[in-house]
Amino acid sequence: MQSPKRSLQPNRRVLPGFGLSLGFAVAYLSLIVLIPLAGVFIRASGMSWDEFWSIVTSRQVVATYKITFGVSLAAAATNAVFGLIAAWVLVRYSFPGKKIFDGIVDLPFALPTAVAGIALTTIYAQTGFLGQFFYAWGIETAYSRIGIYIALTFIGLPFVIRCLQPVLEDLDKEVEEASATLGAGRWRTFWRIIFPAILPAWLTGFSLAYARAIGEYGSVIFISGNMPFRTEITPLVIVKFLEQFQMAEATAVAAVMLVASFFILFFINILQRWSESIGKARG
Repeated sequence: MQSPKRSLQPNRRVLPGFGLSLGFAVAYLSLIVLIPLAGVFIRASGMSWDEFWSIVTSRQVVATYKITFGVSLAAAATNAVFGLIAAWVLVRYSFPGKKIFDGIVDLPFALPTAVAGIALTTIYAQTGFLGQFFYAWGIETAYSRIGIYIALTFIGLPFVIRCLQPVLEDLDKEVEEASATLGAGRWRTFWRIIFPAILPAWLTGFSLAYARAIGEYGSVIFISGNMPFRTEITPLVIVKFLEQFQMAEATAVAAVMLVASFFILFFINILQRWSESIGKARG
């Protein structure tokens, strides 16, 4: 007895209505992201090139670029290292209070940035619980670039940990055991087996922490001191221009920040694709 022939039908989507869903998605993305960002470039394009260039290259604004991008990079790099260690501990070890520690990781996400700034300033001020020890050694924490670094590290750490945790949980421990059986030490196993597997997620966490730090405002303005040429960040300069109704100056600096953010994310996406290609080649 012949089995009935199966009718040849095209594969159907599990969720119907792709065209309608795509339309809603594009419309929502346009209203929330694309149109507001385009408005910045349109407003900035109303100035002449000389006016635009004189605003974005003024001494005070350039000083904020150096502080914002430089300190953000240092904070993101620190989070990349210690975030990897924290994620490894949370995934590979069991200890009392693990769930509490895992929940605390998300605290910078839920905590208002202004509250975080006030709390960090109180702790790291000259008379603060931790600041008094640093000031005793001549290290200024609050109202300095170190204070900015502390705030940006605080708000960026969860990105690295949450990007690495699911990848570390999915790693096959048998591969590590096979590497150890073949005589590889711990560091060799980590660099040749584990690190290539987690590299894309690690770079993603780093890029998210860096992008978040570049645009941070609330927690930094309390602990930085906001001193021009010393501790003033670029988002604060934009806010000052807006408060003085200098819309042209504000949109010009905002356009520079947008372009810089796009280039940074584009470069990091290239690194992610490169790391994924290396991982597939080794696999």
